[in-house]
Amino acid sequence: MDEVKGAFQSKAVWGGIVAIASAALGLGHYTLSTGDATQAVDLITAIASAVGGLAAIYGRVVASKKIG
Repeated sequence: MDEVKGAFQSKAVWGGIVAIASAALGLGHYTLSTGDATQAVDLITAIASAVGGLAAIYGRVVASKKIG
């Protein structure tokens, strides 16, 4: 496994964040089922990918130098 990616590109990290958020919600007497947690991870991953893509396009549009 030689590939490197940012922490926020990892579904495992987002799964951990959702698990922590779920535990915090449990303290407030809210519950998050396993299915809901899985859907939340998938949704967050999709949103993060879309934001990353938009940021890349925006960066290229406003760039002042050519790619060489």
